[in-house]
Amino acid sequence: MSDYKIIFTGPVGAGKTTAITAISDTPPVSTDEAASDMTRSRKAGTTVAMDYGVLQLEGGERIHLYGTPGQERFDFMWEILTAGGLGLVLLIDNSRADPFRDLHFFLDAFRGFIAEQGVVIGVTRTDLGGPGLDAYHHELAGRDLNPAVFEVDARERDDVRLLVKALLYSLDPGLGA
Repeated sequence: MSDYKIIFTGPVGAGKTTAITAISDTPPVSTDEAASDMTRSRKAGTTVAMDYGVLQLEGGERIHLYGTPGQERFDFMWEILTAGGLGLVLLIDNSRADPFRDLHFFLDAFRGFIAEQGVVIGVTRTDLGGPGLDAYHHELAGRDLNPAVFEVDARERDDVRLLVKALLYSLDPGLGA
């Protein structure tokens, strides 16, 4: 039996906790606390350490799902959580004022990990407006990156599974979830 580790990251409110909850086959562990800063304007609680869940694959393999805090002040957790990780799922909230700024910030923050492992991007809240996927591909091309990019609803298990499958396939076509 093999175990894998995938990291979910992105800004506050992008859907990391929700995505892990949607896909985990076990009750997820969450370290949400009441928001005490500008995050309150986006949501009542925020992840301060990590989220954790497990996705069971056929054949008994498991994927451990770790969600990072979205706030930069908790960035010390990012390196801890990525250790031993197979790849990164970056969630971007398309309804934020400048989702491309968020995209570039997280790509820069996880640059070393992405170069060694891989990344797939899920764009959430596309129903609330914002740029289309072509604009994301254009932004990524300017960085010489070509990861899979999908519109996703973080509440939908199938959407989140698609992200995980795309990440696994990009790393090794034999790892499909």
